[in-house]
Amino acid sequence: MHTLVCVKQVPDTTEIKIDPKTNTLDRSSAPTIINPYDAHAVEEAVKIKNKFGGKVSIISMGPPQAEEVIKKCIEMGADEGYLLSDRAFAGSDTLATSYILSIGIKKIMEKEPIDLVFCGKQAIDGDTAQVGPGIASRLGIPQLTYVEKIKGLNLKNNTVVIHRKIDNGYEVVESKLPCLITVEKDINDLSYSPLPNMIRAARYKSTIWGINDFEADMSQLGLKGSPTSVRRIFPPPQRSGGELLKGNIDEVVKQLTDSLKGGIVRWQL
Repeated sequence: MHTLVCVKQVPDTTEIKIDPKTNTLDRSSAPTIINPYDAHAVEEAVKIKNKFGGKVSIISMGPPQAEEVIKKCIEMGADEGYLLSDRAFAGSDTLATSYILSIGIKKIMEKEPIDLVFCGKQAIDGDTAQVGPGIASRLGIPQLTYVEKIKGLNLKNNTVVIHRKIDNGYEVVESKLPCLITVEKDINDLSYSPLPNMIRAARYKSTIWGINDFEADMSQLGLKGSPTSVRRIFPPPQRSGGELLKGNIDEVVKQLTDSLKGGIVRWQL
């Protein structure tokens, strides 16, 4: 059973700031972490390996320092990692990113077949949820999105049954392998890494591939392959505090009713 997980290094959005002059993310203001949804994807892949055997591979695209997230995945129990890093990849939007990752995955598949591809539901720095489905489309395999539980995995029949999150519950979907799964955070709880894994991760060296390691269409990657671009980014306005009504009960009721008359009031019985 060979499972591959796509991961991304992202800025910790709890500490990130906006540069007021350029209206862009000030990435130097926040530490980088593994995308939280991707961490749960790695955890699920390792659980499958522990139950059925096989191996877990990691693939990521980014600058050289993105190797740190691969080390984190090794610490969590993954077996090997691949980093796609080249200046030619800079400026890629979700369309170009899915193309680059897909050619990396195809190169891995030339060495060894892949049964399952995992992605996080979305990346917290973009929140588009487009890269996973884009990869599946380019690989020509089924995609199962917003998965909150893997109900069953049948290696004899090469099928997987999942619970897919929807607005009012979940739906049960069965798919043939190989397929791509994007996971929700509630699919599992992250476990602590054992000391041997931490030691191995500290010493691990990822396989790094650049543009010269692929037969890639240059018009589909980087800025040339990115039809979308971010013109401006800005924080939402801070919410003002609520209005404090003062006076006796009759005065407060009158103030409240006068305030409600100025807007639309919906009553639910």
